[in-house]
Amino acid sequence: MRYVPRDLGPVLLKAARTFPAVVLTGPRRAGKTMLLRKLFPKASYTLMEDPDAIARMRADPHGFLDGIRLPAVLDEVQNVPELFSYVRSRIDKHPRRTGQWFLTGSQDAPLMRGVTESMAGRAAMLQLYPLSRHETPKVNLLHGGFPEALARPAGSSLWFSSYIQTYLERDVRAITNVRDLATYRRFMALLATRHGQVLNRSELARPLQVSVPTINQWIGVLETTQQVLIVPPFYENLGKRLVKSPKIYFTDSGLVCHLLGINTAADLQRSPFLGPVFEGQIASEIIKRQVNSGVRRELYFFRDEQGLEVDFIVPARSGGVTLLECKATRTPLPRMTIPLQQLNEAFKGKKTVKRNVEMVLVHRKGPRDTTGTKMHGVKLYDEDAWAARGK
Repeated sequence: MRYVPRDLGPVLLKAARTFPAVVLTGPRRAGKTMLLRKLFPKASYTLMEDPDAIARMRADPHGFLDGIRLPAVLDEVQNVPELFSYVRSRIDKHPRRTGQWFLTGSQDAPLMRGVTESMAGRAAMLQLYPLSRHETPKVNLLHGGFPEALARPAGSSLWFSSYIQTYLERDVRAITNVRDLATYRRFMALLATRHGQVLNRSELARPLQVSVPTINQWIGVLETTQQVLIVPPFYENLGKRLVKSPKIYFTDSGLVCHLLGINTAADLQRSPFLGPVFEGQIASEIIKRQVNSGVRRELYFFRDEQGLEVDFIVPARSGGVTLLECKATRTPLPRMTIPLQQLNEAFKGKKTVKRNVEMVLVHRKGPRDTTGTKMHGVKLYDEDAWAARGK
């Protein structure tokens, strides 16, 4: 698979012109290194997972940095968090020199702590997720968006198996003291069966015979390594009793399909998980679009105790909102728009806040092009048309 230009590229270039350093986080193998080396081909490169590089850095930090030609890409720097303070001191000597340091890592929270403590105001902090459908039509439900899985779709099952093993041995062990990686692997598979559901930690703890605090810790690891998306409930009071627990999705549809044992498109079409996998991909596409545009992540769902549910609520910059329903059907029907219309009426009935409300139904691509057409005031988009919005 040839290089695909990333939507984050313009934001990254702007950050490099503004800040001395750029910290780029994201899931392992999302394409962070390739993006940096493509945008900054003259930058030197050092992998901070190399035992020799780690040993040299810890034995003589100044000597190690003296030997690096700027601009420089330092890859997987979460392995040497003490590096931040030494880079900071060099930035402070020449604060007006921008685009000198590019630091990447697969673990968001530890990196962010290091940046907060050592490089506040000196580094732009960006995230890169796997490829989106907005970036390439090759992204699909079965194989997801990891570049290597898309490059060799026939071998994607083996690739995901290797990916999970590497993830467990490197990222999970580096963040927390998980003694039994086999149980953690079972936890990931069990969580995949809850993909797109309201998070119930007790239901996860019981079959694994672990405590709820342990489940909290393990979910925190997945979130830290950006393998899952936690979508909170919409918080605005609409005169209804609302569900307060968040929903959880795996970031990549290919990974969740692998964890569910779905290996072919035919398997996926017959699977009871088709709907949640499709819904999760749309959630991931929304987050990717926000992050790649350099704006704050904002995504919510709505569910009240009377059974009214809308998959997603996306705030707009103008103060409006988009109400979004996802249906893994190729034939959108009028009844599918009812929840959107009911929630829209609830917004209209709230006199204290008036806002523009867009209602959207996203469905799988079918024989009929529905792009931009309306059904009872609800805009219809198939998955390709939805991904193309903004191009």
